[in-house]
Amino acid sequence: MGRVLTSRLLLAVLAFAVAGCGSINYAAQAGDGSFALSAATLNVGTNGQIALRAILPSGDAAAVTWKIASGTNAATLGQGHIDANGIYTAPGSLSGDSASVRVEAALTSDPSSIASLLLTVHPGFVQPLLPQNVALTPGATADVTAQIAEVDAGSVKWWLATAPSGDEASASGTLGSLSSTECQRSAEHYTTCTVTYAAPSAIPAPEVYVVAAVNGSSVTSPLRVLLNSQGIVSNPVANQATQTGPAMLGASGGNDGDFDTYADHSGESFVADCCGGTLGALVEDDENNQYILSNNHVLAESDQGHVGDTIDQPGLIDGACTPLSRPGSTLHPVGTLDYFVPLASKQTNVDAALALTSPGAVDAGGSILGLGTPGHDGTLSAAPPMAGQGETLTAGNLGMDVAKSGRTTGLTCSNVDAVALTVKVDYYKDCAETQPYTTKTFQNQIGIGGTHFTDSGDSGALVLDASNAEAVGLYFAGGTDGDGNGLSVVNPIGDVLHELSTEAGSPLSLVGTNAPHAVSCLRYDPAIPAELPYVGPTALARAQSIAEGAADTLRGNGILGTAAGHSFDSPGDPAVTVYVDHATASVPQILGGLRTQVIVTDPLSVARGTAPTMPVLEPGLHLSAAALAGATAVEKSVAPQWMADPAIFGVGVTESRDNPAEPALLVLVDIGKNPQSMPTTMGGLRVVYMRLHRFHTTLSKWATTQRSGCSVQRAGN
Repeated sequence: MGRVLTSRLLLAVLAFAVAGCGSINYAAQAGDGSFALSAATLNVGTNGQIALRAILPSGDAAAVTWKIASGTNAATLGQGHIDANGIYTAPGSLSGDSASVRVEAALTSDPSSIASLLLTVHPGFVQPLLPQNVALTPGATADVTAQIAEVDAGSVKWWLATAPSGDEASASGTLGSLSSTECQRSAEHYTTCTVTYAAPSAIPAPEVYVVAAVNGSSVTSPLRVLLNSQGIVSNPVANQATQTGPAMLGASGGNDGDFDTYADHSGESFVADCCGGTLGALVEDDENNQYILSNNHVLAESDQGHVGDTIDQPGLIDGACTPLSRPGSTLHPVGTLDYFVPLASKQTNVDAALALTSPGAVDAGGSILGLGTPGHDGTLSAAPPMAGQGETLTAGNLGMDVAKSGRTTGLTCSNVDAVALTVKVDYYKDCAETQPYTTKTFQNQIGIGGTHFTDSGDSGALVLDASNAEAVGLYFAGGTDGDGNGLSVVNPIGDVLHELSTEAGSPLSLVGTNAPHAVSCLRYDPAIPAELPYVGPTALARAQSIAEGAADTLRGNGILGTAAGHSFDSPGDPAVTVYVDHATASVPQILGGLRTQVIVTDPLSVARGTAPTMPVLEPGLHLSAAALAGATAVEKSVAPQWMADPAIFGVGVTESRDNPAEPALLVLVDIGKNPQSMPTTMGGLRVVYMRLHRFHTTLSKWATTQRSGCSVQRAGN
């Protein structure tokens, strides 16, 4: 390490950099110059990976044996491990702000020929800040917790901002205040740092972000604080807490066996990671037996569980990954797995399971956290949903506000953005999602819009009509694009109860109240886009040219004029804006190969250049029964063709954002892939494209402090 490379060997390393990852590589040659080691970077975060390469002077790969030669991390935490292919995995936690690890390789043909690289490992955040969102009234407070991958060391820097990416300079006293940081350090666990945020006495903006950084790296998901003057205080910490009395629903829970273990060479096993979700609601059969309703992947571990398995409250993720079978567990058994709809079957269409409640362990009235009215301090009480079979979505109620109370994000509200959804969802055998189990296609699902409506750990939450607390569905999967757009997928409640009734051999109904009541709606996502999608100047110029050419031929019959616009159905693409004086004016869906966008206004506004720049968009769907039926028929006919494309994992019915008077097809595209084709219309309907990370089930995961990677092997789930 540190010697100057020979010119021949340096050329080989540079050739590798160009042909391989295309970035600058760091390299060290063997003591005798017979081969070199190469890496794209010498820095890595905890649990991160670096691909190392051994290269001969010819530029060919060298056959070597890899090992960890030394490291400065505490021996009890290990130095990470490296596999036979040269993939180095950093340790899960550190004993200081950084650790140096020397990786060594020896030629297989000549073990005395050795080269090494010195890597630097930095600790990062173990998970997003907790809670992930909170609603506060002026002057109210909330504790914010960050876990960093340092053992008995480390600290977090905190600040306030008006945007998720805001830096410290953007904050001011008007945003509220932060208490001094307190960090809990242990020789056996991650360092946990907590700060108390106090909301200001006057609300400067609807939201404030609490941001944290460790070793110069900011947390990827700052806490979003929703400031409100409606007297509502909501904090999902209540959903994650251990309940000492009969458990309310909407709380953290899961299978007591939902963890992965590792074993050392002596055969001793320990928990490496664990998962958990939400205990969604209470149902009962015709003999008044009561069951906890949640997802199959929460209660039955995606078909890997067994009838009779213990169901815990809270879930393992909120109980330090210590199951009831191990000393020191703080969990409570609340039921046993009794029925689950098998995911592997092609005849099933829901992700659902039931746990028979233990006597006195669950609130017999079916109350769900956060569904009630605010108390004297603004904290929302628990309340039951409407009893019975729930509410079926129809053309008449698609514009409803929907609410859910879940383990991770607590009480949140949004709107129905899509129906008749056909979606593919990936399932795994293990909590760490390293062992694929099946990819299941669900049909006739419900899509709820927004990034903040749900998150990992909310799986199993009951979704309700916020106006009357009638159940609408069961949340089970979701995806986002990381830039403020997302979709949560919900099994219709009627299908859930029907398929579980088939498994149980008895009719099932939700336990709750017979008196409809409203749910306090906390919306963390904007109901409509706040700004126009960005479109490049060249594309806008093309749209302007087409708009000018079509102006005279389109004018009349309610059409007032045209202009260049920005498509909301396909963000980033241009559109031809068509101004009309009534929403039912006949406007072609395509002009000159571009989408049209319909804006209702008046002749004077067009003449003065003061007409709106975007259509009037309202939350939810507003489709007539005929339009909904026609669009659903088109979706059924075209979905198989689209779903055969590996880049597409969902097709459904939505409302056009470019012309809200029209139904549209929603096509979900894997954010990392390009479809074989992206038509603007299909079957006479406009097509809305949404690029998202592929759907997977939404359990929340927690990794425990790991031992040295050199001394452990996967033992099972």
